Amino acid sequence: MPSASTALERITIEPTTAVTACVIWLHGLGDSGAGFAPVVPLLGLPQNHSIRFVFPHAPEQAVTINGGYIMRSWYDIKSMDLHDRADINGVLASETAVKALINEQIEAGIVAENIILAGFSQGGVMSLFSGLRFEHKLAGIMALSCYLPAGESLPDDLHSANAQTELLQHHGEQDEVVPLFAGKMAFDALTKAGYTSTWKTYPMPHSVIPEQLTEIGAWISSKLMR
Repeated sequence: MPSASTALERITIEPTTAVTACVIWLHGLGDSGAGFAPVVPLLGLPQNHSIRFVFPHAPEQAVTINGGYIMRSWYDIKSMDLHDRADINGVLASETAVKALINEQIEAGIVAENIILAGFSQGGVMSLFSGLRFEHKLAGIMALSCYLPAGESLPDDLHSANAQTELLQHHGEQDEVVPLFAGKMAFDALTKAGYTSTWKTYPMPHSVIPEQLTEIGAWISSKLMR
């Protein structure tokens, strides 16, 4: 598991103009930052955009539901039970590393309100958990094909800084890894608590599709290219 003193390795894609904003995109279980880095040209962003993309690699650790096999993972998945799926100590350890990534960008001169925290599957779980608890307002939080660590319960110690931050939640209608109802459960819990989230489903399995990436690109542009 990552620690505060261990910077996450990552793939960074710089814009051709001076950087003014950043998207930090967290991958899913068993993947790496290389899994999503190729999507940047598919987002349809203007050629002269000023957004840095950071795709960190999760640490390698044993994953219980995969027979203890060691793979890149933001936290251990203990069971398929949505209310007891995520190892909370692992979630908290990865949150520390994700916060360090965000703070690194802030220290480099990008204001928090120009930073989007995004993630897919396990990475989406971490983007929701970390983003909603972060102490500075972010530009947006994107959570793709994922769930809340505690099922329908929101994380503890939510920070008021991101109470008004817009969320984007997408899910595949044929998702065989994270059931559609798990994503909808997260959306319902968030909106019931007063968060503003856009929910959309797509005719796809546990993946992303070109139409979706175009819409994600438009959402990113609306938040970071004001």
